[in-house]
Amino acid sequence: MLSWALTFLVVAIIAAVLGFTAVAGTAIEIAKIIFYVAIVLFLISAVMGFLRRGSSRTL
Repeated sequence: MLSWALTFLVVAIIAAVLGFTAVAGTAIEIAKIIFYVAIVLFLISAVMGFLRRGSSRTL
């Protein structure tokens, strides 16, 4: 998922250099959304991992 965010970031940089500001703005917004979704999914995964490890210790 982070690779998609990096792809859109690169597209935004190239579009900005070439003067396509609307495309650059859209691509950077998409990259930000994907990045935040990836961070949230990572945090959920980390919490679930800690909860699973915690429950196996009590057995």
